[in-house]
Amino acid sequence: MEQRLRRPTGRYAGKAASERQAERRRRFLDAALELFGASPGYRSTTVTALCEAAGLSTRQFYEEFRTLEDVLAVLHLQVNDWAEAAVLDALERTGDLPFAERYGFVFRAYAANLASDPRRIRIAFTEIVGISPRIDEQRLSRRARWVELIRAEAASAAARGEAADRDYRLTAAAFIGSVNGLVHDWSAGWVDATLDEVVDELVRQLLALLRP
Repeated sequence: MEQRLRRPTGRYAGKAASERQAERRRRFLDAALELFGASPGYRSTTVTALCEAAGLSTRQFYEEFRTLEDVLAVLHLQVNDWAEAAVLDALERTGDLPFAERYGFVFRAYAANLASDPRRIRIAFTEIVGISPRIDEQRLSRRARWVELIRAEAASAAARGEAADRDYRLTAAAFIGSVNGLVHDWSAGWVDATLDEVVDELVRQLLALLRP
């Protein structure tokens, strides 16, 4: 098995083996974003279907991944990385604004990043749930990272006198739950509102939690 899965080295068609590997991996993840995030969904996708969508062979799949669950895990982290990058960029560009204006800007950046591709929302909030203990642990670990970001921002606001001076760990966890629930329900069509209205509501909730 190890011999069969060994990756080639050297150059082919002007590309190094590492470049070809990265391209194959990208094609598998692009195909997974479509199949998991649109139709038929992760649970109804097979390795064969993913390979066909990527235009690659099952042999190439097993050179990059062990299982479809591995693909889902990588894709889930990638979707979160994209959203986190948008949030950190917004925080950096709004550091001199009052927190009420700043967080509105930041949450619009977060929501715009996810909503730019509905498949990302489905990966982040639907397909990832209940797959396995390993995936559940990853999902909760990534949620904890968002909780810590909110807690740290709340602590900074408190240090500036813009928020009450208290421990925000539970507040941040509750707020992230609200974000996940509302964005998921909006994306599923269960909330009759525009994305701007959803973001405005989330910002109002956060400001209410933070105000002295």
